[in-house]
Amino acid sequence: RVKRRVEENRTSMAKHPMLLTTLAQMCLQSEDSEPSSADHKDGENATKAIAHLANDPLNHKLICNEHILAALVHGASLGGQEALVTRDAAILAMERMAMEHSNRPMMARYPGMLVTIAKATEREMHEELNGNPVSSATGQPRLAKPLLMSLLVAM
Repeated sequence: RVKRRVEENRTSMAKHPMLLTTLAQMCLQSEDSEPSSADHKDGENATKAIAHLANDPLNHKLICNEHILAALVHGASLGGQEALVTRDAAILAMERMAMEHSNRPMMARYPGMLVTIAKATEREMHEELNGNPVSSATGQPRLAKPLLMSLLVAM
């Protein structure tokens, strides 16, 4: 987890055989787990790792694949307060990947992607109406609405 934070490691990690698939599987395994379980924390950490890898523009095309999109759609659609960090990390990763214009059509057409981002936009709107200056407790900026707009334009 610590190695992904170092910028020089991000590109080589994204190119490592099976790393992205393994991270995606870890995200998806947390689906049925209890919020206090190790699987839930592993899924959160895997989602945050994908978000860190997505910070490097050289990785945007590389990580935009069906496995990662499935993991991010799953993470962004988790319910409950305990999944807040995972949801925010998933939206952040999607927003970073969408910076690469050629990724947008694939992302926009991925099953469940637009619905999940629309729900995240609605959550962010409620936070804003309640007077929260930034998204939730994580301090992430609100990214869902611009992401949704960019993907709708790409369709």
